[in-house]
This record gives sequence, structure tokens and C-alpha cells, in this order.
Amino acid sequence: MIETSYTVTGMTCEHCVKSVTEEISEVSGVSDVAVDLSTGAVTVTSAEPVSHADVRAAVEEAGYELAER
Repeated sequence: MIETSYTVTGMTCEHCVKSVTEEISEVSGVSDVAVDLSTGAVTVTSAEPVSHADVRAAVEEAGYELAER
């Protein structure tokens, strides 16, 4: 399993967490998503590498932004 960490900005509540989790979960290959509301940290677990662009698009679809690394 591969774990990739991201930081999402703009989340303020559990609804935000749910939206981000649901959108990223739909990205092909993603098996788990863990979101820490207090820090904005998002850990994506997958069997194969997942496209950074796909994760960014999912976060934007949820209405938030992926912080640059």
C-alpha cells in the first residue's frame, strides 16, 4: 500500500471533511482517505500511485484547495 499526504485548505467543519473524503474516494485506485480537520492533513492510501492532478481535481470538486507542497 502507498500512503500519500496532502494538505487541504478551507475546511472548517465535519461536513467539509465528509465532502473531501467522498470526492477523493472516487479517484481511481484510492482505497482509503483519512482527513484531519484541525491541520487540513489528508492521507490517501492506494495500491498504486495516484495522480496528483486527480486528487487536486477531487478536492476542487469538493470546493476546497490543495496546498502546494
